[in-house]
Amino acid sequence: MNLYNTLSRKTEELKPIKDGEASLYTCGPTVYNYYHIGNLRNAVFNDTLRRTLAASGLNVKHVMNITDVGHLVSDADEGEDKLEKGAAREGKTVWEVAEHYTEAFKDDMAAMNVLPPSVNPGREKNATDPYARATDFIPEQIEMVQKLLDNGFAYQTEQAIYFDVTKLPSYGELSGQKLADKEVAARSDVVTDPEKHHPYDFAVWFFAVGHFADHTMRWDSPWGEGFPGWHLECSAIIHATLGDPIDIHTGGVDHIGTHHPNEMAQTEAAFGHQLANMWVHNEFILVDGAKMAKSKGNSYTLKDITEKGYDPLALRVLYLQAHYRSEINFTWEALEAAQNRLNHWREAMATRWQDETMPRPEPEGDIAAPQFEETAIAALSDDLNTLKPLQLLDEVADKALAGSVCGACLDNIADMADALLGLRLAVADISEEQKGLIAERTQAREAKDWAKSDELRGKLTEQGIGLRDTPNGAQWYRL
Repeated sequence: MNLYNTLSRKTEELKPIKDGEASLYTCGPTVYNYYHIGNLRNAVFNDTLRRTLAASGLNVKHVMNITDVGHLVSDADEGEDKLEKGAAREGKTVWEVAEHYTEAFKDDMAAMNVLPPSVNPGREKNATDPYARATDFIPEQIEMVQKLLDNGFAYQTEQAIYFDVTKLPSYGELSGQKLADKEVAARSDVVTDPEKHHPYDFAVWFFAVGHFADHTMRWDSPWGEGFPGWHLECSAIIHATLGDPIDIHTGGVDHIGTHHPNEMAQTEAAFGHQLANMWVHNEFILVDGAKMAKSKGNSYTLKDITEKGYDPLALRVLYLQAHYRSEINFTWEALEAAQNRLNHWREAMATRWQDETMPRPEPEGDIAAPQFEETAIAALSDDLNTLKPLQLLDEVADKALAGSVCGACLDNIADMADALLGLRLAVADISEEQKGLIAERTQAREAKDWAKSDELRGKLTEQGIGLRDTPNGAQWYRL
């Protein structure tokens, strides 16, 4: 499998650290608000990658975090804690806000048919939860801060413990921007801690003093009561659950400048090796050609999509129609087209002949299930080319509706499309009783008993079964 590695800036072959296994970490949500369609694109990208790895024969060890503490409004350790801000907005405790939006996130993932992480983080507090919550890994984060201090990569002020970016020569290699270049652009006026050595030093532990004196979430530590910085949790969770280095770490392109370089720096400084061998990032989504922002009223959520009558999986189709490293322009017209495309596939996959044992025309170039699987996996293994499998589904659908694809073949293709792309195209077979009604109707038509034929068709319609009469016999499909 080949993927574009942001770290090397080229497409590389994935060479798993362990034979037959791929370790994957995907950055999860900060649970202070609902996921928007930009976040959902990242979720579908991660899910498609994971499905492709599994289809390639790898046992995927997948971990995703839930950020429920420490994420400040600014990546540069400035401003309010997002959880505290959400609690103030809604008149709830931070714990209530975190729990509400964690469950809302899980509901969105289920609606979008995104698989949950495959590695249970093994925390006693949330023993059945497959997601790794930052608040369940406080001891590991404290231990990592101590390592950074012991190794000379961190220092303490009255307000926080900071990672010293000048001590790590490789800092910033992911973004390709040297620290000297970043220094020129640094704004000293946004640094609120006068004891901070460098503008790009970042906090690994905040103390419950000054600006954060009333911070609700706080824990005892060897240096004083406080809470971890946002960047620390991913490094600590990966080390505790997957071990490092891992094969693949993913995220949105917005993480290339700060969050992911900080993650990398912590692991390299604490443990003396890289965090991940491959870093894979998905691009942004635009709305009507403009940047998405709550102030513009275009930061849509999945609820906004479904309230307009669209299937969540139509949004998934919209994402899959573009390469993950290309920007997507979301419009309601584009979503409508994606919904129509999904409906076309569903109608085709649900189409069945009354008598599947009858020979059907097999035009030259017909797509068989093994051919679909081989071509789709090959395309997805080429840096997640999702466009090719969708084009194959278009071909299959057109031929199925023309009567040239048998039901068993459609079942196999639908199952493979679901496994690779998560589109839920598989259709349950109808009952023997319903098949009997179709056969009885065929006999009525042959006897030109149109009243009986219409009556039987009506019974099937009431049961959600539609019929299409063709020169080669009747086809049934689910309404």
